[in-house]
Amino acid sequence: MNPLEILKTAMANSFRSKLRTLLTILAIFVGAFTLTITNGLGTGISNYIDNQVAAVGSSNSFTVSKTDTSGNPGSGPRKYDGSTRVLAAGGRPGSTQPALGQADLNTIGAIPGITGVTPVTRLSPDFIQWNDHDKYQLSVSPLAGAQPQLAAGAPLDDSGTEPQLILPSSYVGPLGFADNNQAVGQDTTIGITDATGTPHAITARITGVEQSALLGGGGAFINKSLSTALADAQGTGAPAASKSVWASATATFAPSTTAEINDIKGKLAAAGYTAQTLDDRIGTVRTVINGIIGVLDAFAVIALVAAGFGIVNTLLMSVQERTREIGLMKAMGMGSGSVFALFSTEAAFIGFLGSAIGSAAAIGLGTAVSGALARGPLSDLEGLQILAFAPGTVAGVIVLVMAIAFIAGTLPAWRAARQNPIDALRYE
Repeated sequence: MNPLEILKTAMANSFRSKLRTLLTILAIFVGAFTLTITNGLGTGISNYIDNQVAAVGSSNSFTVSKTDTSGNPGSGPRKYDGSTRVLAAGGRPGSTQPALGQADLNTIGAIPGITGVTPVTRLSPDFIQWNDHDKYQLSVSPLAGAQPQLAAGAPLDDSGTEPQLILPSSYVGPLGFADNNQAVGQDTTIGITDATGTPHAITARITGVEQSALLGGGGAFINKSLSTALADAQGTGAPAASKSVWASATATFAPSTTAEINDIKGKLAAAGYTAQTLDDRIGTVRTVINGIIGVLDAFAVIALVAAGFGIVNTLLMSVQERTREIGLMKAMGMGSGSVFALFSTEAAFIGFLGSAIGSAAAIGLGTAVSGALARGPLSDLEGLQILAFAPGTVAGVIVLVMAIAFIAGTLPAWRAARQNPIDALRYE
């Protein structure tokens, strides 16, 4: 028999005992449905995190700070070193962070693989106001290269001279705008106080409105022009030396492999700096999500293994019922290999039916549930599709189930292939 004939015969033989085959398919259906849903959950959450990553920072940059080698502040006072400048840290009382100076920026920029260094200036604006409406407190993102997902408008232009910002969606109504689209293109006033207590007003144009984000900090995103204007205003009257120290810097690099990124991090560490990528900072979140999905996948695989035993039982009974037929096929010249292929194909076909139906049901139900959640309980997280089904992942589930079914069918297929045609023809 050629492969096409084997496939046609296997498909026809699969439904000789319809009820038994149906029950086996249902067992496979449960496992495939569960596995598709759990993978869809993982894909949906991962896609959302990936889409929100730009709101936290650039994917091809490090956040670099000076490595603190002075030990635990709780162990006692540190000896003064006139060559080291420190800033107050945001941790426990008494903790400090070694400051970066211009020399440090030059050192970081000279490391092979680094394409640019921008100091992170901590800006503390007082308020934002549109026309004569109420003033509201404002925080700004200090991270270079951040490009959040937009509900309206366009990204920031870092190459221009016009001060620009992307407004959080929660500010649209309070500032007096009717909707997101009205806010785009409007000029706002940002107030900031300098070192002498003198207030300054900076005019900045809204280029876009940010979607509600899980990973965003709720602050406005600003371009380089606005950042410079705010920093200059904030630093008015401050000692010149205080303007050239920073807690951290953003170092950009050309897109590289993981090994190359680790090599750059190693060189920075050797030079006395600690570098973190965006993946480093959100790695814990990804690990927890992947762990939960892995546990759910394990339960689905257990269900599939149990279904595999159902396939073994179904085909063993089929072999026993068709003993004389097997003997007749072998007596007419059908080889043991063809017999083995016939029963193995039956197993794979049953696996295909169960997995295809299970995956299709999971996609249909999952899409409906995901849409309902996006319009209801999860509506505040714009852009979140809690269940997303990637074609490659769904195909992988079907192939995996067919492989399990094929393996489960090898024992019955091997037993059928070993049948002696004379003994099989005499079987009652």
